[in-house]
Amino acid sequence: MITFWFAVLVLAWVLYFVLEGFDFGVGVLSPVLGRDEHERGAIIRTVGPFWDGNEVWLVAAVGVTFAAFPAWYAALMSALYLPMVAILLLLAVRGVALEFRGKHDSPSWRRRCDLLLAASSGGIVLLWGAVLGVLVDGLALGSDGEVAGTGLSRSLGPLLSPAAGLGALAALLAAVLLGATFLALRTTGPVRRRARDVARHTSTAGAVTLLLIGIGTGNRPTLAAAAIVFIAGLQARRSREGTAFTAVALAVAGAVVAVFTAHGSVVLRSTLDPAWSLTRASAAAGPEALRLITIAGVIILPGVLVYQAWSYWVFRRRVASERVAS
Repeated sequence: MITFWFAVLVLAWVLYFVLEGFDFGVGVLSPVLGRDEHERGAIIRTVGPFWDGNEVWLVAAVGVTFAAFPAWYAALMSALYLPMVAILLLLAVRGVALEFRGKHDSPSWRRRCDLLLAASSGGIVLLWGAVLGVLVDGLALGSDGEVAGTGLSRSLGPLLSPAAGLGALAALLAAVLLGATFLALRTTGPVRRRARDVARHTSTAGAVTLLLIGIGTGNRPTLAAAAIVFIAGLQARRSREGTAFTAVALAVAGAVVAVFTAHGSVVLRSTLDPAWSLTRASAAAGPEALRLITIAGVIILPGVLVYQAWSYWVFRRRVASERVAS
């Protein structure tokens, strides 16, 4: 049961980072690839039907972590509460920018919303990347399962580590690459051409970054992700947008799986003493609690997956970014 729920937890985080990853990437790229109001509007419309549904997977991932692995959840939230609060605030800003962009016809209003969308999306990506880096690096867990330290040093200190910095950089490159390949797949006209160009250049930088991370950590899945990202760039260069986006999504999924399985059965490594690390078994809820959430999961999760797949099918057509002569 513990292994099953760990797999569900990783799946939820994978879906969140892949699906919201292209949302964030589109947000970051919207002011760059859109040269006028019409083009930026077309870019925003590509994620309009999906972005709020994609956020469901954050709720699912956090909920599964809390219910199935409460000790893990408690350690992470107590140590990283400031970046988590910052992420939630930036998510709110991003939602407001997306929802209110079309509420006013003023070009300056929409331009400000686009800039807020880009800034909030970029900030969220950097923070999530740093958090994933911290997960790989570990925290100063004591024998009682509590994270050592007080005040700002306890919550912000881990984000200043080299692992957090590498994670933030890798996450930003991944989001931009996901967003570029998604826009190349979902648009026509000038935005599609520019998105392909960004995908080609970003894939090279992303592959090199993942290669360095993989060599430095000895993590083979990360090395495999580097190869897949490089292949994605080749596919984008050949105008095979669907293959390029799929390859990038697989690379991001593989990188997320690598983060959560970097230390085997240890879910949170103690930097003070390996014996104090949290394992899946020590962090998991009791058998009765796991059985109860299994019943709920079997009922809810398939419905969410089917509904989301259906929504992507319904809104599968490309969005035109070129102007149509009247």
